[in-house]
Amino acid sequence: MKFLNSGKVKDVYDMGDDTLLFNFSNRVSAYDVKFNDEIPQKGKVLCKFAKFWFEQLDVENHFVKSHSDTEIIVKKMEMLPIECVVRGYFYGSLVSRYNSGTTSLPENIDTALAAKLPEPLFDPTTKSEHDIPITKDEAIAQNLVTLEDYEWLSEKTIQIYNKMALIADSAGFILADLKLEFGRLNGKITLGDSIGPDEYRLWPKSSYNPGKTQEAYDKQLLRDWLTEHGYQKQFENSRAIGQEPVAPTIPPEIIQKMTDRYVAAYERTTGQSL
Repeated sequence: MKFLNSGKVKDVYDMGDDTLLFNFSNRVSAYDVKFNDEIPQKGKVLCKFAKFWFEQLDVENHFVKSHSDTEIIVKKMEMLPIECVVRGYFYGSLVSRYNSGTTSLPENIDTALAAKLPEPLFDPTTKSEHDIPITKDEAIAQNLVTLEDYEWLSEKTIQIYNKMALIADSAGFILADLKLEFGRLNGKITLGDSIGPDEYRLWPKSSYNPGKTQEAYDKQLLRDWLTEHGYQKQFENSRAIGQEPVAPTIPPEIIQKMTDRYVAAYERTTGQSL
């Protein structure tokens, strides 16, 4: 087994055939900054969530089998250079882009923070160190995908979001948004990478209240703490002058709360004990 690369969360190994091994760590990142602190149980939750979603979704994917509590084996694919994001609620970067005029939305949209959108919105980005939102025309002009592929990805991503949102709803959660990645396997576009609370925002239905920051059962909890304490702005200022942002120490209470909520999200959604 050959080590290939280490990402923000998972380490990837070549199994020596047509498969890869994903090893999910307890590492955490936010606003494209990697932290020295780890979130206990996070890797196990992400690994088990990936298996759960790949098995639940009626769509071809690259999942082969579990290898351990923190490892899965997947088929090798040629990944598409686009991240497929679907948004069901007015939240996150969509809000700042809309307010700055860089993203247009239907006139009938409710612009209260966390308001539900009239229809799920396909909102893809480039795949880079700092993902950049991209339009259909831009994606095609940059040869990231063909028109046919873009339309297929848009339709399929929204279908998957709707299916996952129903499962989340039955568990008492709102699936606010979702990021998926696809690749080509034997010439066919196939769902890949992983799916878990690092790829979506999950809110408890019981506390949902448009117009305010929502209770997060995903890594948005860390983002909210960083924003509240001015670190997000510090990161932006550092990048503006060409410096790499320095990650602060995450308070123990935030680490514990993230662990508790990751575990609760898994157990409530799947009906299985971690």
